[in-house]
Amino acid sequence: MHLGQIAAQTPDKPAVIMAGSGRVLTFRQLDEESNRLARLLAAAGLRPGDHIAFMLENHPLFLAVAWAAQRSGLYYTAVSSRLQPDELAYIVGNCEAKAFITSAALADRAAAVPPEPVPHVTVRLMLDGTAPGFDSYEERVAAHPPTPLPEELEGADMLYSSGTTGRPKGVKPPLPLAPAGTPSGLYRLITLLFQPDADSVYLSPAPLYHAAPLRYSLNFHRCGSTVVVMERFDPEAALAAIERYGVTHAQWVPTMFIRMLKLPEDVRARYDLSSLRCAVHAAAPCPVQVKERMLDWWGPIVHEYYAATEGNCFVYASPADWLAHRGTVGRPLLGTVHVCDEEGNELPSGRDGTLYFGDGGSFEYHGDPVETAASRDPWGHGWTTLGDVGHVDGDGFLYLTDRRSHMIISGGVNIYPQEAENVLALHPDVADVAVIGVPDEEMGEAVKAVVQPVDRERAGPGLEAELIAYCRERLAHYKCPRSVDFRDELPRHPTGKLYKRLLKDEYWKGRTPTGAA
Repeated sequence: MHLGQIAAQTPDKPAVIMAGSGRVLTFRQLDEESNRLARLLAAAGLRPGDHIAFMLENHPLFLAVAWAAQRSGLYYTAVSSRLQPDELAYIVGNCEAKAFITSAALADRAAAVPPEPVPHVTVRLMLDGTAPGFDSYEERVAAHPPTPLPEELEGADMLYSSGTTGRPKGVKPPLPLAPAGTPSGLYRLITLLFQPDADSVYLSPAPLYHAAPLRYSLNFHRCGSTVVVMERFDPEAALAAIERYGVTHAQWVPTMFIRMLKLPEDVRARYDLSSLRCAVHAAAPCPVQVKERMLDWWGPIVHEYYAATEGNCFVYASPADWLAHRGTVGRPLLGTVHVCDEEGNELPSGRDGTLYFGDGGSFEYHGDPVETAASRDPWGHGWTTLGDVGHVDGDGFLYLTDRRSHMIISGGVNIYPQEAENVLALHPDVADVAVIGVPDEEMGEAVKAVVQPVDRERAGPGLEAELIAYCRERLAHYKCPRSVDFRDELPRHPTGKLYKRLLKDEYWKGRTPTGAA
């Protein structure tokens, strides 16, 4: 449905609620705010197919900015608020943004986008204050009427990969340019699988600049649903938000499940979660035991999908699917899966290989024909890959093994570290863990775990030995770490993705690793 229609029908209904502060943006306010910004951008000369970028924390007006571009036929790039200045400047320049919007809370980082390096940015706006080179968002937007543009067209996000393998890549889909309000393929999938409606309340616990939180929030708005946004994830605060706001739908990543499961039993039992009808998770493989414990706790409402910013596939597992095929990420609803060996031969069920998808959504990496070509199969079928390894079973259900670039080759044996990570993540003394390959004179690579302990005082040889033994009780010894290092924090994206490349770079400095991750 068109945002303007929803605003006309239920003007005073909350469209956005900030979970921590309780600040509310009604559908009328969301509609009018996005209209004003859309008109400002049009007055500045932006036309359908042009580009804006914005870097905001989970701000009350984040979704209003996205809606302004979405209803103007523009490409829009939501930029991570955790990027370093040079990364930010690279993305804003690479996407050729004509407008850049940020907030006073991020003014120091926003200073990395001065006029000189990116002269095509003609509009620079800052919320909640100003800084050199930026105009007041509030003042500039208030000067424009709250009515829609004469012609409203559907735009599209152009989001960047999180840079786990090098420079971030802008994922550029075809621009719809359909009349505003035209349902997308993702909207149809969401409404089919999760059945949101005007009475639904969607909780977004992750940063909105990530693909799934942003896209799902906008599509729940199209259903007339209220979106509750957590300023930042906290496991107990998430449970409190479900109870306080009567949340019906929420989307999570496995690390959030693990953190909630590690809350004391009395804390988990303190909150009424009976309103929750649908808990969706994605973004990273979920350890089987974690999924089992979540189903025991929340009941058969835990849905899973495997997809990517690139939109080349959508694989889905209902609660019943998963219980019948434990460990699966589901069967493809968009795209046809092909499991291939190095020569392009399709492998039989049960055999691991690189995953390619045919008949899915099309995309390119903006301004990067080399990476675009690398995402296609080399045998001319036109299939695309995200670099993941997995297999299908006899019923066509897909199982992920790991990313190909994460593979460790130790003594000529291929080891996928996800297995050891899944085991160690469940240890009560482990807050976070990464398993990587490090240089070894004899074996080429040795398996190492890098652990963030729950209690820093426990870090040391005793816990190291305990963790290695714990892993060896559950996995073949060659898959387990031979050593453990301890860190105060791992370089993890707020969406749950681990920056293994940063860890590996430390251990492989001056050497050539077997794979970049």
